[in-house]
Amino acid sequence: MFRRRESVPFSFVAEADRFRSNVTPPPRRRPSASQLASRSLVGLTLIAGFAGSLLFGLPALDTDGTPPHSRTSEASQHR
Repeated sequence: MFRRRESVPFSFVAEADRFRSNVTPPPRRRPSASQLASRSLVGLTLIAGFAGSLLFGLPALDTDGTPPHSRTSEASQHR
């Protein structure tokens, strides 16, 4: 049997690199229509949330430095 030079505390760790299982896993279940619909709805909700936050957040990130409308008070206009 093949022996390794370094000490390995468990023999299955030393033999793990050449071990292959002959047991096949069961086939995966296909998601139902309601599961697909719910996953799609969650995905669309997340995308809409990101798009909405970007849409409403871009004006706050604008770095023009000038305010959009310069309002003066009515008291200063009547002097």
